[in-house]
Amino acid sequence: MQTPREVFIISDGTGLTAEMFGQSILAQFSTPFRLIRKPFVDSVEKATQVVKDIDNRSKITGVQPIVFTTLVKPEISDEICKANCFVINMFETFITQLEEALNLKSHHLINRLHHNADTQSYRERIQSINFSLIHDDGQSKESLNDAEIILVGVSRSGKTPTCLYLAVQFGVKAANYPITPDDLEKKNLPEDLLSLKDKLFGLTIEPTRLSEIRYERFPNSKYATMENCKYEVKAAEILMQKYNIQFLSTTNKSIEEIASSLLQKINPETVTSTTY
Repeated sequence: MQTPREVFIISDGTGLTAEMFGQSILAQFSTPFRLIRKPFVDSVEKATQVVKDIDNRSKITGVQPIVFTTLVKPEISDEICKANCFVINMFETFITQLEEALNLKSHHLINRLHHNADTQSYRERIQSINFSLIHDDGQSKESLNDAEIILVGVSRSGKTPTCLYLAVQFGVKAANYPITPDDLEKKNLPEDLLSLKDKLFGLTIEPTRLSEIRYERFPNSKYATMENCKYEVKAAEILMQKYNIQFLSTTNKSIEEIASSLLQKINPETVTSTTY
């Protein structure tokens, strides 16, 4: 087995931006990587310790680690560059060009993106997360009409993680409602959803994959058998077609791809205006 190349994710904040960017780039290469996260590196002293860690790994592996950073302050970034590594600093790469394009100097302030958790947009995002948790798996009918989108599909087709991702990342009030064996037998949608058909979107999945997922949770159960999964998926798709509900397969799609498709349904011309 090929030894994974070590990759350091270094940030003066949470490191989520650097990690997402790094993973997107690394996914283009057919070789294993081992990610080492170093968040909240917001001083030269902390950067010096990280340099020691990088150099130590370089000596042990005999290979230069790769480093993705979103370090804002030049003195901290310069310290990291002293390490025996290959550095990709997203801020240095893009900010200089944007300063020229905007004819403005950047703030160079640490954690500028998350500088204020007491904003209306932040509060709305928290409300969306709570909404999705309350309306997970059809647990609550209260205020279901406030949902921006309601996902339907058989059990374990990906409804819950998709709703939470939409809430956390985009502040979307997303609910989900299961299509149960009882619904499939009656060949009708749950009554609570009939007046909300314009908000419904279906998720489906290949029976083989569904069986694998269900087997991990409930091994040796009828619920997880291939025969039952084939029946439920086929019957659910027929039911969604009956009510003209758009649906997509989650089998080979990442949660990001699923979310992008759903955002297009909610508002294909969404424009976000933000001042930091």
